[in-house]
Amino acid sequence: MKKLIFILMLCFFSCYNSERHCKDFKTGDFYSEVTIDGKLYKSTFSRTDALQVETYNGKKDSSEVRWINDCEVIYKTINPKSMAERKDIHLKILTTTDSSYTYEYSYVGDTKKQKGIAFKVKN
Repeated sequence: MKKLIFILMLCFFSCYNSERHCKDFKTGDFYSEVTIDGKLYKSTFSRTDALQVETYNGKKDSSEVRWINDCEVIYKTINPKSMAERKDIHLKILTTTDSSYTYEYSYVGDTKKQKGIAFKVKN
């Protein structure tokens, strides 16, 4: 009997999905942090329904925004200057809070994913 209760509880808790409020983060001004190979990278960006402008190390990059669903988006760099910038980026929002979201991203078709967190900037 104890095993049956344990299995039922395990099934119940393993199926739990936290609620995501991705629509709250489709547009606005944000601050982002990503750690790659132990190094922290910070950027700021502003996103509308169709465009994202990001500032990193004093340089601005603009990308077209195409939402797949409320929590997944594809970025296509406008005026790419290198082969790497020609690759589209797929970003998926994993979790949300009232002021931030955790995400994973990769080049489209690439299996190696990076994770980061973005904070909505209050105006």
